Amino acid sequence: MLTAIGLMSGTSLDGVDVALIETDGRRVKAFGPSGYRPYTDRERSLLREALTEAVNLSQRDARPGVLREAERAVTVAHAEAIAAFTAQNRIDSGDIDIVGFHGQTVLHRPQQKMTVQIGDAAALAKAIHIPVMHDFRAADVAAGGQGAPFVPVYHRALAQSLDREGPMVVVNIGGVSNITYIDGADTLIACDTGPGNALLDDFMLRTMSQPFDCEGRTAAQGAVDVAWVVRAMEHGFFALPPPKSLDRNDFASLKLPPMSPADGAATLTAFTAEAIARIAPLLPKEPLSWIVAGGGARNLTLLRMLRERLAPATVEAAEALGWSADAIEAQAFGFLAARGLKGLPLSYPATTGVPIPMTGGVIARP
Repeated sequence: MLTAIGLMSGTSLDGVDVALIETDGRRVKAFGPSGYRPYTDRERSLLREALTEAVNLSQRDARPGVLREAERAVTVAHAEAIAAFTAQNRIDSGDIDIVGFHGQTVLHRPQQKMTVQIGDAAALAKAIHIPVMHDFRAADVAAGGQGAPFVPVYHRALAQSLDREGPMVVVNIGGVSNITYIDGADTLIACDTGPGNALLDDFMLRTMSQPFDCEGRTAAQGAVDVAWVVRAMEHGFFALPPPKSLDRNDFASLKLPPMSPADGAATLTAFTAEAIARIAPLLPKEPLSWIVAGGGARNLTLLRMLRERLAPATVEAAEALGWSADAIEAQAFGFLAARGLKGLPLSYPATTGVPIPMTGGVIARP
């Protein structure tokens, strides 16, 4: 068994999640504590600038202009997250076998064989005195895969502990939404489904100066512009079968007409729910249950819309099953780091479209 710490800073740009997990890379033996280090307003602003600048990247290891500063900020934030986490939980760095460091995605264009996650793993390993596995997606993308989603093998490990009839879907709603379809031990299908919280978060920041719609309260007071959602769903991405993936900003060009903040929040929340529901007919069988993780699991309006749209299937938040909605992706990258150490596949033809099962990750040593 390996003791791993996973780190995740997602497309919602909220901060760094940290989680400890004990695993052999196949099953989860035990969950350890989890933690969180929010990005400061300055760091978040810097990352938004980096997302804008990254659009022009032609080499994945280039860090022009603000990208260099953003990479340094990401690295420092992750080092601080680990330092606080190990201190608070009295964990000796010598007891940790590996750290899984995803980095901050600033560009994801698999059709051009480009995926860029900023963060200096070598500097992080030196700062925390623990080996760091990073660059999880590069091998998959170089081989022709989508490079996302990467959490399905972890979802499958979690689902093995549930005693329920399949097929089931685990939905992770971060900045982008992705699903893992699980039907027994052998069938694992995954893809991004469309926007998660990104459009809604950006809208809330722009109109209400709030980083997100807390519990979906703003959306709950609004009316959905159904015609706008129908038009938005005409985007060609939604008809594509899995596997498929997205960049956080792929739908940023979609603009709402003038409307109140409540109506705008309701409309964008409905768009996320509809995009998730639209994947169901593209799966081998109708799912019997949907388990929602990620920040979107805390949006009660989004959960209500999903229940209405996906009935008669059940829809429940991951925490109702004892899973951690907040730490699940950080746990996943600890799990993936353990798999990478053992040379086990991280992605499969039916999860990312890669030609053969692929391992991945690069190790930086202190």
